[in-house]
Amino acid sequence: MDVLDKLNSPGDIKNKSIAELYKLCEDLRSFLLSNVSKTGGHLASNLGVVEITVAVHNVFDTAVDRLIFDVGHQCYAHKILTGRREGFANFRSSGGVTGFPNPLESEHDAFLSGHASTSVSIALGMARARTILNHDYSVIAIIGDGALTGGLAYEGLSDAGQSGEPLIVILNDNEMSITENVGGLSRHLARLRVRPYYLSFKKFYRKTIAKLPFVGKKIDKSLRRVKSGVKVALLPSSMFENMGFVYLGPADGHNIKEVCKLLKIAKEISKPTLIHLTTTKGKGYKFAEESPEVYHGVSEFNINNGESLESSPQTFASVFGKKLVQMGKKDKRICAITAAMQTGTGLDEFAYMHEKKFYDVGIAEGHAVTMAGGLAKQGMIPVCAVYSTFIQRAYDMLFHDVCLPNLHVIFAIDRAGLVPDDGQTHQGIYDIGIFMQMPNMTILCPSAASELEEMLDYAVHKLTGPVAIRYPKAGNGKYPSEGSYFDPMMVKTGSDIVILAYGRLVENAVEAAKLLDNEGINASVIKLTQIHPFNTKKLLELTSNVKSLYIVEECVTSGSLASKLALELPETGFEGKIIALNLGNNIIPSASLDELMSLYKLDAQGIAKSILEKENHK
Repeated sequence: MDVLDKLNSPGDIKNKSIAELYKLCEDLRSFLLSNVSKTGGHLASNLGVVEITVAVHNVFDTAVDRLIFDVGHQCYAHKILTGRREGFANFRSSGGVTGFPNPLESEHDAFLSGHASTSVSIALGMARARTILNHDYSVIAIIGDGALTGGLAYEGLSDAGQSGEPLIVILNDNEMSITENVGGLSRHLARLRVRPYYLSFKKFYRKTIAKLPFVGKKIDKSLRRVKSGVKVALLPSSMFENMGFVYLGPADGHNIKEVCKLLKIAKEISKPTLIHLTTTKGKGYKFAEESPEVYHGVSEFNINNGESLESSPQTFASVFGKKLVQMGKKDKRICAITAAMQTGTGLDEFAYMHEKKFYDVGIAEGHAVTMAGGLAKQGMIPVCAVYSTFIQRAYDMLFHDVCLPNLHVIFAIDRAGLVPDDGQTHQGIYDIGIFMQMPNMTILCPSAASELEEMLDYAVHKLTGPVAIRYPKAGNGKYPSEGSYFDPMMVKTGSDIVILAYGRLVENAVEAAKLLDNEGINASVIKLTQIHPFNTKKLLELTSNVKSLYIVEECVTSGSLASKLALELPETGFEGKIIALNLGNNIIPSASLDELMSLYKLDAQGIAKSILEKENHK
């Protein structure tokens, strides 16, 4: 890593020759493979954007100029080049470098990123601030073609193009989001990729004919008509130009000389400019190039053969996917929807077995939810599979298009609760508050993957109206429900206090109760499976004569079951104290799951310690 090792600051990149920049790209790929193979992370997307990142740092100063990564998971090379190389030893762990841009980590990170389709809107806001405050810096947004399946990207592009504000949008076109891109935009970009050398004609025209004295304006007027004819003849209609952008490209995003040249041209244009670069996701690593969706997000793996070194525990997603395939065979009304998360949500087999009943809408969660409402209204039973952090993007659609009309849509909410490694933007700790606000909504939480199978049947065939089933990525918990999901279930009896839990925390609560027994506090543990609504009368029976009810949750206090019960239970005659043990209203850092459980005292030891402290201070 001759070139990378000699870099002392991002400014050093500006003095490198093209040959040295190519060598730097090789060094970066070697560093990424060596480190991500040990720590896990987003691999394919970062390998694909190396040359673009190096070129940006060659042309711009990201301590002053504002570089916004859409989604943000492709920022690894940027972090390495901006003084955070040593932090990759503890990458995505406590005390290490985080996997997404974060201004609190470095001045070179212009904006917090984690969700898709936001970069152009952010860039336009920054550009307008620059103009109003009379500052001098460039604004660059890097957005992938997958993120252009999200509606917010078009809202930003439309406004930015018409604004006239100087800004640069780099379209990283690798024909992928996480799985293969879908929709009309993908076909449009495919046509643009065959665009001939129109840029050369444009540059020649600007430098010569348009600047001729006396006759230049007349020739310019005549040639504008010729220019329009050339555009029509040589290239397809560009929606970006129609929006108001100067369009440059497409060009090879791995040709660093060409990318640097286009960036310098765009910097001088002083108008909204879009640079279209084609790249290969997973570039430089055979296995990632051949299967970019497999290497989108990886755990520890063997570089030589690409095989994972981590054992694969049973995931809730795999159980969900297999069960839905079986149900789809028996009931033609059952269909599945995902938002560019086919593999992650366990729907690969369903997509293959029930192709006509499977809909991947791209990165468009709001559309997915509203379309599910339309399907349900006409007699289908849509199952919409989405990560907890991304359902936040469809709040209005949940309320207006599904819950208000009381439509039977099943929401399979994956990655609920604490999410390791990916940090603050990906935590599944807000959906409880969102779903409890929604009219007609039922919320279910399996405590083990095995429980999910029966729960899916229950949600589809026994319930009506909207249903959310929320679960983490993995778990082999115990204490499956017995009897009605509507009724709270006693899983351990005691006489002094009650611990109420749901989901994977039921097991931690039981272990904590056993620790408390050794300290002279006899604790009951009650499991909720249907956490909203549930049988409040039954809960009161199970908690009669108990002075303290501890509610253990993987969510924020302001959107918790505890806050709801603190208002409702006293009105039903409950006279004990209601004490919340949850995440507070904290922003969750990058760390392993065990580290997070320990940090927020939601492991068995932490729960027991918190209860001991509160009981001893009475």
